[in-house]
Amino acid sequence: MRFDILTLFPEVIKAYINESIIKRAINKKLIEVNIINIRDYTLLKNGQVDAPPFGGGRGMVLMCEPVVRAIEAVKTPEALVFLLTPQGRTFKHNVAAELVKKTKHLILVCGHYEGFDERILNFVDGEISIGDFVLTGGELPALMIMDAISRFIPGVINDESFNNDSFKDGLLDYPEYTKPREFRGYKVPDVLLNGDHKKIAEYRKEAQLKATKEKRPDLLK
Repeated sequence: MRFDILTLFPEVIKAYINESIIKRAINKKLIEVNIINIRDYTLLKNGQVDAPPFGGGRGMVLMCEPVVRAIEAVKTPEALVFLLTPQGRTFKHNVAAELVKKTKHLILVCGHYEGFDERILNFVDGEISIGDFVLTGGELPALMIMDAISRFIPGVINDESFNNDSFKDGLLDYPEYTKPREFRGYKVPDVLLNGDHKKIAEYRKEAQLKATKEKRPDLLK
């Protein structure tokens, strides 16, 4: 899977992809992550990529030309291109699974300042949001989307971890415990210590349903 992340702050992306599971996936060539600096595609002096909005108003807006030129520089026939904006489709587990099936090349465009010139929407496939809140830029959403999608790619994580992910079957994950068996009066459930795998599986399924009912009852609808 190829990810092209278009950003004004490449170092933010570099810091994340050089650590942990994502770094190993890149080294094993399971995923490819390219960082594209939008400033490299402006025709204006001093790397300018933004301008005041027509009609007046606060802040600065990302201009069409550098963003579109950056997209066109990396776009392939199979690529899907998304702007990361608060107005977009909410990113969820099922959206990650859907995108893995639809394409092997995803281009994520990180916004900043007061957003994008609306005309950029004519050059992308859609918008994605990670929730009903506003961040200072699209770098964190891009990393979250890339990370979530990468988990669907065989070999990035082990099959057992993937099959037990929260939301995999529409439920939250079951609670986990490790050493010590008792901590300040709180004990590990006995069923997890008896070695009866059938009973453990039954307990975990019940625990999933209980956790989902208590924490995310909306998922059960």
